[in-house]
Amino acid sequence: MAFDDPSRSLSARLREAIVGAGPLLVITLLLLVVAALVAAYRWLDPTPERRLVIATGPEQGAYAEFAKRYQPLLRANGVTVELRVTQGSSENLSLLRALDSGVQAAFVQGGVDAPAEEADTALRSLGSVAVEPLWLFYSGAAARKRLGQGEVNQLSQLRGWRVNTGAAGSGGRALFLQLAAANGLDGTSMQLSDKATVQAVVDLLQGRIDALLLVSAADAPLVQYLLQTPQVQLLDFAQAEAYARRFPFLRALTLPRGVIDLAADRPARDVHLVGTTTSLVVRDDLHPALVQLLVQAAADAHDDAGWFHRADEFPNPTAGDIALASEAQRFYRDGVPWLQRHLPFWLANFIERMWIVVLPLVAVMIPLSRLLPPLIELRVRSRVYRWYAHLRALERSLEAPDADHAALRKALERIDAQVERVGVPLAYTHELYELRSHIHLVRKRLLGAAAHG
Repeated sequence: MAFDDPSRSLSARLREAIVGAGPLLVITLLLLVVAALVAAYRWLDPTPERRLVIATGPEQGAYAEFAKRYQPLLRANGVTVELRVTQGSSENLSLLRALDSGVQAAFVQGGVDAPAEEADTALRSLGSVAVEPLWLFYSGAAARKRLGQGEVNQLSQLRGWRVNTGAAGSGGRALFLQLAAANGLDGTSMQLSDKATVQAVVDLLQGRIDALLLVSAADAPLVQYLLQTPQVQLLDFAQAEAYARRFPFLRALTLPRGVIDLAADRPARDVHLVGTTTSLVVRDDLHPALVQLLVQAAADAHDDAGWFHRADEFPNPTAGDIALASEAQRFYRDGVPWLQRHLPFWLANFIERMWIVVLPLVAVMIPLSRLLPPLIELRVRSRVYRWYAHLRALERSLEAPDADHAALRKALERIDAQVERVGVPLAYTHELYELRSHIHLVRKRLLGAAAHG
């Protein structure tokens, strides 16, 4: 009878061998794998906190409108978004650089501030998300009173005017002062104020100031309101191209004729403007999964055409003074990762971040798995083979001239009784039977020696 049936599958034999060998070896290997996976999980941190704080800007401003578009897109992936109202770009940068502010992302206007040297590695850009014209609205009555004409097309004409440049943290003030200085104007050449935009609009309409500055996207509610207000005029930057050549962060823009109101033909001619770009900036320590979600949300929120750009022009990888985040580079190069197109975001992110550990672990386990069957076989056979050492010792004692045959017979019976209790997988039963046949041969020899003794 053949106990080692060759028709039995290798998996069945291996399973029996594992059961026979005991779970110690397998459990040890499994524990090592689990320990490696736990260590990798903690190191890679594939599941970040599902909360994000975004610094926007003033209420009813373009940044606030942008951030509101992000909220449902991020919420769909389980991320709660808190919007932090600020005065604008300058304050946003300060909050990003402050470790205790809690702000993780913000909209930043180009040209507001050259990043401090120590902050270069603390911030990362996710690319440009919008173009922001410099809107300089002025009172037509003030222009006629001060200049004797109703139109203004140069900043140098604002000497002596009462101009509101926005709140101190808005970023517009810093930009305006740079442009004013290029026109020979300084803080003493004009009466500058820094009221919040909503209050400044009221002051302009009531004649308490002559002009106000806004750096904002065209779809900001206050910009739309002022463009529709008859007594308010928009400065036409006749030197727009010159500004763009002298200031790298600026670009020449054109507000096309009729774009505000086609039926009323407003504006009645093309208006020249200068503008800068808005970047979405994050802290360098923001989790890569949240960075990936943010840049994807930006792609959905900013892909429509606008007055100053075509569809799909934003977002783009233009990063300005702040280095582009690696996750953003990956998105602009490859688009949405393949796994995220077919799996829920968090599952795809988990797999993408863990494979760099799992793959090497599998590569190590494959050779180890080849060593496992021989080790198991050795362990199983050792249950049988170790009794041969006892048999050999007994035979040597039997060959001695003064051998105690009765004591040797008792020792042999004890060996036989213990072998009967040895358990081995079915595939190794023949080796156990061979051992018992060898015990029987030693018994016959012992009995023969006793009979002749």
